[in-house]
Amino acid sequence: MIRLAEVPVRTYPDAVTCADSHLRLIGTVKSLYLAACCILVSGFAAAQVLSKVPKIWQEPAPHRLTKKEYVATLKFWDEKFGEMLTIEKPGESAGGDGIFTIRITDPDTPDESKQHSLITALHGGPERSGTTACFHLIEWLTGDDPGAVATRKNQVVLVMPIINPLAYFVTDRFGDEAKVDPYSGGGANAWDIEKLQLKNPGKSPGLDAFLKVVDEFQPEAHLDLHGTGLQEYSEDKLGSRQRYQGQTMTEITGSAYSNYSLRPWDWRITEKMIAAGVAAGYPSDRFEADAQRAFWGLPLNPVASQVWRGRPFFYSAQYGYLKYHTVIAALEIGWEESGVARAKGWLAMGNEVWPGEKVPGYPVDRMNAFLGNYVTAAGKTAAARRRSRIAIWQRQGGFGHGLLYPQTDGRSLFVIATTPEAVALVDSDPDVLLDRLTDRAHFDVDALREFIEAGPEIKIAFEKGRKPLNQTPLPEDCPMGFRLRLPYDKPEIVDVRLNGNILQQAEWDGYETWVANGFTQLQINLQPDEIARADGLFLLSVGYVPNRKRRIGWTPPQEVLEKLKK
Repeated sequence: MIRLAEVPVRTYPDAVTCADSHLRLIGTVKSLYLAACCILVSGFAAAQVLSKVPKIWQEPAPHRLTKKEYVATLKFWDEKFGEMLTIEKPGESAGGDGIFTIRITDPDTPDESKQHSLITALHGGPERSGTTACFHLIEWLTGDDPGAVATRKNQVVLVMPIINPLAYFVTDRFGDEAKVDPYSGGGANAWDIEKLQLKNPGKSPGLDAFLKVVDEFQPEAHLDLHGTGLQEYSEDKLGSRQRYQGQTMTEITGSAYSNYSLRPWDWRITEKMIAAGVAAGYPSDRFEADAQRAFWGLPLNPVASQVWRGRPFFYSAQYGYLKYHTVIAALEIGWEESGVARAKGWLAMGNEVWPGEKVPGYPVDRMNAFLGNYVTAAGKTAAARRRSRIAIWQRQGGFGHGLLYPQTDGRSLFVIATTPEAVALVDSDPDVLLDRLTDRAHFDVDALREFIEAGPEIKIAFEKGRKPLNQTPLPEDCPMGFRLRLPYDKPEIVDVRLNGNILQQAEWDGYETWVANGFTQLQINLQPDEIARADGLFLLSVGYVPNRKRRIGWTPPQEVLEKLKK
């Protein structure tokens, strides 16, 4: 007999637990249902939102310029603007297409008074917005806008919109018929960098034409325009594609992402262009600044991921800087209007007085620098300063320069040696140098000795020059300037001498001063005959009374001093 107590009992959850289980099940189903509904609603809402985004790319594509239209436009401009605009042909492509320059300036203003500004689109094959921005800029430059009028009056602007006709009109690839990209110039291996010459000239007619223009024009400024295009499409995907409305890019001002050596030497130049773009409604990327990265250098290769992606290369656009001290910059252009706005900011430099300078123009006249003291170009006209700039720049690598050291408040001595013989004369011991100058004409050695011995300095900190590009002497007709910057805005200048000979205030063969950037800038401009008398050695001494007292050093708190006495 089986007892009831031995029968297995089947247990059930109580009523409350059972109800909770059902509710949880219902809740799960409901959540899944609501989630599904949310997805449907979200998708519907996203579609609604996205429907508000204009499909600009569906609008008719931008016009694609043909060779015939390009040549006809140049002819039209040439006829319409007369002497204001002239067309020149510095070369032809390997395919026989003309490579043209458009020269724009005011014919009623003497060319001697004008600076030279070069505008190019070296990547204007596939990067089409660089070239089309050139055309828009030409239309602005030939118009009545006050900025354009001022630019024509003060500058000769030369524009090269299409340097690689094959790339622009046919292939949308960077290379020309010889597969050379005029922008990179075939890379550093294609160049003899020391001589600044192509190893195989004639291989790329477009590049040859560009270099010919730079050599003949010797510009103060060169702005290269880049932008959107079709280079990212591989050959098999290119087909009949072309730019579409709305195709743009991150706009960049001043330099190249790949090459941080291609940039203006003054960040304020870049900021001036950026400000012009922002005023027109177009912001710009600032390279390593916006990325918050330090520059790369060879010792940093193991941590390359932590530094800026750019590397120091040599591109064709740097040719003008290295040979003629041309200020250079590049723009990446997503919208032509933006490119024109920033180019206006660039061109405005040539019409204004740059901070620190005295005359209007691009900031290109400081040829040789040592601890805030400079050898400068000099001349009464823009053309004269250009000749002086180029002559000095190509030789300044051999100059020696130095200061009486340690630097002392109220007094300064800047030493410049411009010939090998003069460099050999200079010694870090002031007495040795003065003894060597005793029998040299046009030096007041006693006055120099008195100036040096009046101060606490112990030596002349002198740096010999490196091998210059051009080792021939300076031309006999080349003027030259020297500049000291005194760290006060209103000092009393009591004594200025060149080689011990006292100088009076005068624009030439004397000294002049002005206040800029918080410094009193003291400049002397020397005529060629005054330069010749010095035989390549110049000692510029200045004594001044500061207009405010500045004291150096630090003393611990009095409590500390008292405690230490115990």
